[in-house]
Amino acid sequence: MSPKLERLIQALKDVFGESLQSLTADRGEITIEVAAADYLRVARTLRDHADLHFEQLMDISGVDFSTYGNGAWSGRRFASCAHLLSVRHNWRVRLRVFAESDEFPVLDSVVDIWPSANWYERESFDLYGIMYSGHPDLRRILTDYGFVGHPFRKDFPISGYVEMRYDPEQGRVVYQPVTIEPRENTPRIVREESYGDVGHG
Repeated sequence: MSPKLERLIQALKDVFGESLQSLTADRGEITIEVAAADYLRVARTLRDHADLHFEQLMDISGVDFSTYGNGAWSGRRFASCAHLLSVRHNWRVRLRVFAESDEFPVLDSVVDIWPSANWYERESFDLYGIMYSGHPDLRRILTDYGFVGHPFRKDFPISGYVEMRYDPEQGRVVYQPVTIEPRENTPRIVREESYGDVGHG
């Protein structure tokens, strides 16, 4: 591990202490996880603290952990991951937070901290159904009006729930239940434990 990453890890531990539920360094990337209740405070500190200074949010992505790791996942299902950059220090960190409820996942919005979060949070809401409390305009951004469900959830059927077609008798587009049989489009890939580790062929 590089001295720069070691300095970042130490700075994160010094600043957040017990607020860090986990800190992982893997393949040159640092991921910290915090509780939903601490999310806004930690995000604001990541931006404002002189030793960290993550002034730029690069991306926010939703994650569905329901079938993580080729087996049964025992933790919470939905997480939001913010990918942050410090231009001043030239380092990056991933901030992960899990929603408390799997049935109705809600997390605080970080739009007031990083305005660029606006569309990323809308995308995460649209595709995963994660609600962002305090977001100024939380509505779908990629799917159509009236779309049912959240297509990146792992239990969402590959062909969806409804299909649309033009009905010449009615003179408009109509929605109806899907008429094709569900099928698996891509094979499931299971890799060995050591796949991708440095030093293994």
